[in-house]
Amino acid sequence: MKNFLFLFLFLIISLSYAQDKPVRMGIAGMTHDHVYQILNKPNRTGVEIIGFSEPNKELALRLLKKYNLPESLWYASLDEMLEKAKPEAVCDFRSIIEHLETVQKCAPKGVHVMVEKPLAVNFAHAIQMEALAKKHNIQLLTNYETTWYASNHQAYEMIHEQNAIGDIRKVVIHDGHSGPKEIGVSKEFFSWLTDPVKNGGGAIIDFGCYGADIMAWLMKGERPTSVTAVTQTNKPDIYPNVDDEATIIVTYPKAQGIFQGSWNWPFDRKDVEIYGKTGYIFADRTAEMTVRKGDRNAPPAAKMPVKPLETPMNDAFTYFAAVARGKVKSENDLGSLKINMVAMEILDAAVKSSKTGKTIQLK
Repeated sequence: MKNFLFLFLFLIISLSYAQDKPVRMGIAGMTHDHVYQILNKPNRTGVEIIGFSEPNKELALRLLKKYNLPESLWYASLDEMLEKAKPEAVCDFRSIIEHLETVQKCAPKGVHVMVEKPLAVNFAHAIQMEALAKKHNIQLLTNYETTWYASNHQAYEMIHEQNAIGDIRKVVIHDGHSGPKEIGVSKEFFSWLTDPVKNGGGAIIDFGCYGADIMAWLMKGERPTSVTAVTQTNKPDIYPNVDDEATIIVTYPKAQGIFQGSWNWPFDRKDVEIYGKTGYIFADRTAEMTVRKGDRNAPPAAKMPVKPLETPMNDAFTYFAAVARGKVKSENDLGSLKINMVAMEILDAAVKSSKTGKTIQLK
């Protein structure tokens, strides 16, 4: 009996230690400029960065040196990093078409994966990734900048928990900037971001994905009934192979979403307008949101302070580590696989609609 109790206590202590131990996290690829998020601040709560896999040695060593990180963190390939560094989780900062390969290599080893937005280059890849994640019981998340905007979460709470503006009727989401070249992205990032195969499209993918993700989340994973998209290339001298302007319209039985993704905005923007039956909420990355409630004679719209997010919901890598450890359940979050499968179905249909000039009906 004493031996049993000793063994039981030992297991409890060991489990507790494992839960508190930082997650060994590797970085796959360094060609996506968002990799600066971890390079600039590698020490995150619950995270231990154990390596960067990047075939372009010159790029890898240049970035590691720039951010005062040791060259010993560099691995020539994802396979090498998985074999030698043995990460528990991997963040993918490669081209979108490579996301599937990352999951194909990590999932069988039980390694959790978080990719940069969107989940996949198309819906067919997303289906394969979902199947691998479920088969090997790993977490597969998608990282969007807008996931960490406190205003989005406060708006969701006001809609679904407080019924502050009634049922959703229309959501208008604006995302983008003046263009990848115009804002000075790296040559490595630019080369695949403007490749219709590696990126899956231009602005329709790069910024249309934010709207697809937020809408799928606001609608609690409900699939839309139809998707219509129009794209343009206003700067063919810079972006000859992909669109730089996109508008996506999704319909639901009693709601509509409009996503405007653009490489032509005069200023950077990521904001959302949510119109309900009895009010509206305008939210962006700032510490205030604009809210108006009531009938047509209600008081003018007012500014409302936004409550900051608490750890681990305020940081992509800390959140990923918490999910990997089982401390946070992510089933219905902005970055969850469930929500992003719907977002990918929307994106995939949007690309098809823009190419055919037809509305895509989702069965």
